[in-house]
Amino acid sequence: MDKSDSRSPEQRWTQLHLVESHLSRRDLLAKCAALGVLAVVPSLSFADALDAWDRSQGRAPTPWNELGPFYRKGAPRTLELRSPGDRGMPLSVSGRVFDTRGDIVPGATLEIWHTNDAGQYDLSGYHYRTSLVADANGSYAFESIMPGHYPARVCQHVHYLVRAPGHKLLTTQLYFATDPVFEGNPDRNYTKDPLIQSRELVRPVTLTPKAGNVTASVSFEVVLERA
Repeated sequence: MDKSDSRSPEQRWTQLHLVESHLSRRDLLAKCAALGVLAVVPSLSFADALDAWDRSQGRAPTPWNELGPFYRKGAPRTLELRSPGDRGMPLSVSGRVFDTRGDIVPGATLEIWHTNDAGQYDLSGYHYRTSLVADANGSYAFESIMPGHYPARVCQHVHYLVRAPGHKLLTTQLYFATDPVFEGNPDRNYTKDPLIQSRELVRPVTLTPKAGNVTASVSFEVVLERA
C-alpha cells in the first residue's frame, strides 16, 4: 500500500465499489491487494488465492459477442500466428477457461481469428487463424500481431468461438483498452463501437520487452455456462 495514501481502508473500499462494474472480479481483487485492503499469506501465491476465491464465489459467464461474417472452419492448431516480416505490433494473448462455478475446463476448444495490421482477413487461407485446446490447467496462449481497423468495424478486435463438452457454445470478441477509438477512456467510450455490449470484453494491455522487441500482452479469461 502507498504510505502517502491518507484514506482509511473503508474509504479505499468505497472507491473500489464505484469502479467495480467496470472490472472483472480478478481485476478488482488485484486492486484490493495493491491498496492493502486484501492480504495473502506468504505460503499462498496470489494466483492460487484468486482461483480459490473464484471457486467459492462463482464466475459470471463471458459476455456474448457476434460471430461475424469471416469465420472459417478448419483452422490449424498453432500457437504462432505471426509470420516473419509481418507488419504490426507483436501481440501475446493468454488466459484460462473456466465454468461459472469457478472450475477449470481442460480440453476446451478455442477457435480464434482476426485481421492483419491493415484490417484485412485472410479469406483464402488461415493466416491469423488458429484452433487451440486448453491444457490440463485450462490454459491457452498464442502469439500474433495487434489487429488493424477496417471500415465495417469501429474497434480492433479478436474473435473467439469456444466449445467444451457439457457447456454452452460461446461466441465472443476481445477488445483492447489501448484502442485509439476509446481516447484513453474505455470506461466512457467503449460504446463508440455499437457491437461492444459489455465493458468486460475490453481488456488492459501491458507493453513488455520480448525477444528484442516490444510486445503487447493481454490476458483474456473465458467463462463458459454449463449446458
